[in-house]
Amino acid sequence: MQQDKQPDYHPVVFRDRAAGYAFLTRSTAISDQTVEWDDGETYPVVDVEISSESHPFYTGKARTVDSEGRIAQFERRYGGAGGPGTGGSGAA
Repeated sequence: MQQDKQPDYHPVVFRDRAAGYAFLTRSTAISDQTVEWDDGETYPVVDVEISSESHPFYTGKARTVDSEGRIAQFERRYGGAGGPGTGGSGAA
């Protein structure tokens, strides 16, 4: 293995501002911003838009999908079967 080819792997704080959640881990990510952590040390901080605290899949707050079928949804939206012009039981 070649020497000095590995990126710098160091402690970094990832912060999800939407959820007010932050966690300390090790990463190769770099940042000019820093934050003082609970242990009194200062670490680089990377702001993320979504994390396990705010993602609907992990929080269990995902939208439920409507279980109505396509045909029922079409009939509800555009009228039921048997109406004029639908080939139903119209007058001949």
